[in-house]
Amino acid sequence: MKYILLIGDGMGDVAVPQLADKTPLEAAATPAMDRLARGGELLLVRTVPPGYPPGSDVANLSLLGYEPEQCYSGRAPLEAASMGVELEPDELAFRCNLVNVRREDDQLVMVDYSAGHISTEESRQLISAVQASCGNELLRLHPGISYRHLLVYRGAIPEALVTVPPHDHMDQDVSAYYQRYQHDPALFQLMEQAARVLADHPVNLRREQEGKLPANAIWLWGEGYRPRMEGLPQRYGISGGMISAVDLLMGIGALGGLEVVEVEGATGYLDTNYQGKAEAALEILASRDFVAVHVEAPDEAGHQGLAAAKVQAIEDFDQKIVAPILAGLEERDEAFRLVVTMDHYTPIHRRTHEDWPVPMVLYDSRGVAAPSGVGYTEANVLAAVEESGLRLESGAAFFNRFMEQDGHHG
Repeated sequence: MKYILLIGDGMGDVAVPQLADKTPLEAAATPAMDRLARGGELLLVRTVPPGYPPGSDVANLSLLGYEPEQCYSGRAPLEAASMGVELEPDELAFRCNLVNVRREDDQLVMVDYSAGHISTEESRQLISAVQASCGNELLRLHPGISYRHLLVYRGAIPEALVTVPPHDHMDQDVSAYYQRYQHDPALFQLMEQAARVLADHPVNLRREQEGKLPANAIWLWGEGYRPRMEGLPQRYGISGGMISAVDLLMGIGALGGLEVVEVEGATGYLDTNYQGKAEAALEILASRDFVAVHVEAPDEAGHQGLAAAKVQAIEDFDQKIVAPILAGLEERDEAFRLVVTMDHYTPIHRRTHEDWPVPMVLYDSRGVAAPSGVGYTEANVLAAVEESGLRLESGAAFFNRFMEQDGHHG
């Protein structure tokens, strides 16, 4: 039996006026997902436990059967694992975004959490410059992908320093959040000095000349210590791989005992190498039991408030990931169970995540007892679950059902 988990990050939404009051999932042409939904069962799954932030970290841990209550310590340590950065017990990892901010009077406005989706080549030069100027025995910066980087900080931070994700505060005054870093003088000094380094860097000067947003600040968030996680091979007796362009997912995969496959040209946005991801997934399944394929683009479009881009991202996910993987599986003479899901909602009008239970499709090539007969939309899943009662209250409950296993895994 092969097990396939296909994740369209942040696909879920509510009615959008510019889409004739349809959700992006309803407005998008998704023949492959609709076919799976009609022939499979529809589930509603709580991926964010009560009291936890509705981030991709918590939600994707749940989608892999983990219980965040037992293993979640923060987002950044998961990304550290992806980057091969070993954390000592006294080291705290922070996500370090390259961002664009605007200073006006006494306000600091978060213009773009991604500095215009800056390229990896450009951002690595910038982070290296900040490390050369600001790094020391307490602070180490590690370059990542695009705008997503890592800071390792030896020590603890005051309880008063509560960080926030920059993508939750687009076009908003973030002065009060920025001032919180003053509770830890070393971190505040790093952020202030980094802004000075970035201001005059040739990469940013060239971006400005080209009409692009400069990466004129860093933003630290998602801090945590190294988590303790048992691998999926030990938990469920499966071997497999993780395919994503995002350090967070690659880190979850690495800590979960999966082979992390880096696909050339995978960007985490609309221009990602979909074909390469689909081919890599089928290659993994030739010798392994399980693969997870994560696509970030719908979430990015949601954070930017771009309805048309989110529809495109969902259609690309359907046509370039779901369809070819399904076709490749059906050419092989082997049974499979395939899940299509989102990790969380990222509504266009909110431009941030919601912790609502997520609608998903569970398709079994051998057939299911009561196929839904309807396409894959938020409303269809809600209606189906009202009749079937297939509402699962944790990712662990979902993954057990996916794996056709009973019982509890710690």
